[in-house]
Amino acid sequence: MLHFGRYKGEHKEFYLFFKNVLGFTPCNTELYQIAFIHKSKSVEMGQGWRVNNERLEYLGDAVLSAVVAEFLYKKYPHQGEGFLTEMRSKLVSRANLNKLAQKIGLSQLIQYNRESQGVFKSIDGDAFEALVGAIYLEKGYNFTRRVIIKKIMTTYLDVDAMAHTDWNFKSKLIDWGQKNHRKISFETERVFYQGKESRRQYDVRVKIDGQPAEHAIEYSIKAAEQLAAEKTYKKLQEEGLIPPHTEEI
Repeated sequence: MLHFGRYKGEHKEFYLFFKNVLGFTPCNTELYQIAFIHKSKSVEMGQGWRVNNERLEYLGDAVLSAVVAEFLYKKYPHQGEGFLTEMRSKLVSRANLNKLAQKIGLSQLIQYNRESQGVFKSIDGDAFEALVGAIYLEKGYNFTRRVIIKKIMTTYLDVDAMAHTDWNFKSKLIDWGQKNHRKISFETERVFYQGKESRRQYDVRVKIDGQPAEHAIEYSIKAAEQLAAEKTYKKLQEEGLIPPHTEEI
């Protein structure tokens, strides 16, 4: 049996989050508490076993992707695969999930090493996916689907507005390069694990005409490329090489 001392003083806030935001009262509180434990505050269980939310994050990522794919398929019956794929990428992107977790108040419940807060850029989005995984394990797919769509997406996201925002910075950056006769490339500089039992991370850098530009670290090469492209694109805007725009997620 796990014991989570921090939640003894936040018992009320813990249950209010579920009641007011998600619309239900959890039964297996231990499962949800695990969903809020970042790897930097892993609970030591002995014999090298450390408990944190990474396994639930892995599960929640798959469930969330399936729910969002079905939601978009039904919401946009006349749109093609390309549109649906890009929209799903927008909705489940780490940047969007980070903002969503902050909006619903999930960030306040996460246990993490606060001295290293700036290092954990995806901590909020990771916890959101872990929460989805926990709901799925306790309540099943249909219940989880209803919570995600009715309690979260409908309330906290303007999906139609997101359909008209720029997001695919990698494509935008490549298009800019082609129009301006600049060669854009992406190079994976390193692949590494940070800490025990952590997931593989990729450090990807953008190069313009072979010269290094911005870089980013994410859990997949595709996500790292997108983030590095976004940082590079915005840097070029700051330098006046690309006209500014106002539409962002």
